Amino acid sequence: MSRVVVIGAGLAGLTAALRLARAGQSVTLATKGPGGLQLSQGTIDILGYSPERVTRPLEAIASLPDEHPYASIGADEVAAAVIWLGQQLGPELLTGDPSTNLHLPTAVGALRPTALAQPSMVAGDARSLSAHEQRGAAPRSLSAPEARDAHARSLSAPEERGGVSKGLTYAVVGVRQLKDFPADLIAGNLARTTAPDGTRLAANSAWIDLQARPGEADPSPLTYARSMDDEAFAATFARAVAKAAGKGDVVAVPAVLGIRRRGVWQQVQDIVGRPVCEIPLPPPSVPGLRLYEALLALVRAAGVRFIQGSHVTGFTPDGGRVASVTLAAAGGPRELAADAVVFAPGGFESGALSVDSYGTISEPVFGLPLTATDAGELITEKYWGPHPLFEVGVRVDDAGRPVGERGVAHENLYVAGGIIAGAERWRDKSGDGVAVATAIRAADHITGGAR
Repeated sequence: MSRVVVIGAGLAGLTAALRLARAGQSVTLATKGPGGLQLSQGTIDILGYSPERVTRPLEAIASLPDEHPYASIGADEVAAAVIWLGQQLGPELLTGDPSTNLHLPTAVGALRPTALAQPSMVAGDARSLSAHEQRGAAPRSLSAPEARDAHARSLSAPEERGGVSKGLTYAVVGVRQLKDFPADLIAGNLARTTAPDGTRLAANSAWIDLQARPGEADPSPLTYARSMDDEAFAATFARAVAKAAGKGDVVAVPAVLGIRRRGVWQQVQDIVGRPVCEIPLPPPSVPGLRLYEALLALVRAAGVRFIQGSHVTGFTPDGGRVASVTLAAAGGPRELAADAVVFAPGGFESGALSVDSYGTISEPVFGLPLTATDAGELITEKYWGPHPLFEVGVRVDDAGRPVGERGVAHENLYVAGGIIAGAERWRDKSGDGVAVATAIRAADHITGGAR
């Protein structure tokens, strides 16, 4: 049994820790904070843009540049990794088909491509109404075929009604006290949107008045989600939504349908009497918190030792290997001995990569070689970019070990997730798939299970 230290509690770190523990390794996960899942949409993006909107993400991987993290992994391994994660979490939390993107409404009424989503979201998939009817308004479960047997499926032709190609219609219902869900804006933008299959969407908006806690002037989505864990409150919410919602194939509501109590969405949908979809809101993300808490529970149940609140500040080398990592713990530095290390700290957004006042980019824990060290010419004048700065990171070999001009930096150090170079993840919507696939690659090379 190897002693493995995983650094980071985001999607990559938690996935690596779970995979390692399931393979019988002794795993310690060290993290300075709870990771970034609570900032996410609570879905698993594989590839959303390349650079145009992507409908079939696995097929599109082949067209990515050689520098992209997917290039050294391949579509089959990406799909297998995502399917494995979905199987661990179960279809009640993640569902979908890695070969075909859903196109889900956002909190500004745009459409966001993603591969796997929570069941409470999938009725909002904007692909054609006839496709919804044939799919039963939901994609197939992840427990179906393995990645290599996943075949691309054609979407049904749009339904013709009076010579007009008509798509899904949404009844968007907001809560007056919840300011982060502008129902009128969402409906207005959806009504101006054409779905990926060429159908024209339609939407209307409505509002309900319902306090999550009496007297609270500025409730967050989390406040409502916690209240929804109470069955009586969820029923009150559902009855109000059913009364207010206008005509529509799908009723869209804020993503606040519970955190810990399973079945809130189904309860609300049964009372409303129509398909209901959640639309994720700005952080704190309730769907993201659901994923985080579920993954963390699996990690702990698998026997992973979880240390939160201690920042990893350095390491002790032993020849070409990492002998231990140093934690800035209360009472002084603390060493964690390791036979292998998975480094999954995120990127610039988490402080894993830093830029000083001179524009010098560095990785402060292991001093890893980066693809660029001068930020000066990497930020363009266009606000929306692209910004090459965010493609800066660590290059890796086929096992996921960091490499530089002198070869592999440390023989037993593996990196996963956002610190890997080559993708502007927020732009191409590949961050989740990269995190899961690189985490599993690292874990499997440590355990000897890599193909």
